[in-house]
Amino acid sequence: MDFFDNLALGLSVAFTPNNLLWCFVGVTLGTFIGVLPGIGSLTAISLLLPVTFHLDATSAIVMLAGVFYGSTYGGSTAAILLNLPGTPSTAVTALDGYPMAREGRAGVALFMTTVASFVGGSIGILVMMFFSPMIVSAALQFGPAEYFAMMVLGLVAASTISSGSPVKGIAMVVLGVMLGVVGSDIETGTPRFTFGIPHLYDGISLVAIAMGLFGVSEVIISIKMIKRGHIEHKNITLRSMIPTRDDVRRSWMPMLRGSSIGSFFGALPGTGGVIASFMAYAVEKKVAKEPERFGKGAIEGIMAPETANNAADQTAFIPTLTLGIPGNVVMALMLGALMIHGIVPGPQLMVKNPDLFWGLIMSFWIGNLMLLVLNIPLIGVWIRVLMIPYHMLYPAVLMFICIGVYSINNSYVDVIAVMVFGGVGYVMRMLDFQPAPLLLGFVLGPLMEENLRRALLISRGDFMVFLERPISGTIVVLTAMLLLLALWGARPKRRGKTLLQDT
Repeated sequence: MDFFDNLALGLSVAFTPNNLLWCFVGVTLGTFIGVLPGIGSLTAISLLLPVTFHLDATSAIVMLAGVFYGSTYGGSTAAILLNLPGTPSTAVTALDGYPMAREGRAGVALFMTTVASFVGGSIGILVMMFFSPMIVSAALQFGPAEYFAMMVLGLVAASTISSGSPVKGIAMVVLGVMLGVVGSDIETGTPRFTFGIPHLYDGISLVAIAMGLFGVSEVIISIKMIKRGHIEHKNITLRSMIPTRDDVRRSWMPMLRGSSIGSFFGALPGTGGVIASFMAYAVEKKVAKEPERFGKGAIEGIMAPETANNAADQTAFIPTLTLGIPGNVVMALMLGALMIHGIVPGPQLMVKNPDLFWGLIMSFWIGNLMLLVLNIPLIGVWIRVLMIPYHMLYPAVLMFICIGVYSINNSYVDVIAVMVFGGVGYVMRMLDFQPAPLLLGFVLGPLMEENLRRALLISRGDFMVFLERPISGTIVVLTAMLLLLALWGARPKRRGKTLLQDT
């Protein structure tokens, strides 16, 4: 099938009533979740994983993707009105968005961030449409050795490039891989690390881990940290949203630069929208003729990061769908949802399931248009949502977590597992261990094991197969270099701590 045939197939799938409905549900829920500080798309997607058991694969992924990029749209609302980011990637938006609101220009800031989100998302989708087939055509030449090497590179990059200690990140990846091998052996069926517990023969539930680490632990932390700010009861009218000519003139180039930065960083493992938005803001401040305006309500300070984080959200699907390597923890949940439906992510996805692949891409266009139409007239609704006391929200979130995880297997053991992982996740956060690498390791661990076994069977147990093959050898060398750089970067910090202790 050529490019235009694929687009036609994707449109026919995306415009089915069922997929349109779940796309609308996803983006609406995503915006709602994004508006509420302290919950985030991770918690929402974890909550919705049980729902995907009752949907077909395409509808499930369309809905979860809508929640993901919809939350970024909504996250800027709380950042602008309360100086409290709804999602981590919108933290930069608050630097200039909140001063604009204090100056009485909240309507303009909210309108322009919606426009910036749409532009960034659209450019990210275009990048995905044109580059994904090229990546797949190259990746189809991969064998088990290359897949194993790519997955190791993805895990090392995700654990070392992202925020926090690289050593702690690698430790979390290893723990995730260890949890992933619990259950029956793929080839022999022999129980491993089950300790005689029948419920563990099928492995630890992905839903239980995700809900515990990111749902329950996030709620516990949010109870202590979230404090409602004050929202002025002055109505934000449609007239107050109209930008000036100067606002429009200053916005075009920041949007283009932000989209480029976001598209690049979104496709890299371990980076994503947070780093993209900070980089876009830094670039704009560097190239600005009047950098002193930043932090005081500069329109460029909200347009660049908003286009960057939305473009990054779209291009994050490129390595996830084409290579089967999640670039961030949300993409790991997406992979988990695909695997729940028996679909193996990777280059064969576009070949074996072109309806799902192209239908999802076309649903991005529909979802972004829905968000553009929804966000502007519903700003008044989102403002009222922000006034809901958090102590009324978190019991409902915990209740839905328990109901959702129990409904999968009707097993109380899964509910206990959620609470255990919730406590573990909270302790990890307190000790500055990030749970995201753990989930990445858990999802990719079984796939790594499978490809490792296949490569060693083909080479008759010779580990040199990973270095002798040109592609896998290059990837292994890159992985080793990245690992050494990360460990070397952490070395001065340890020395500093030792010197302080000695003195």
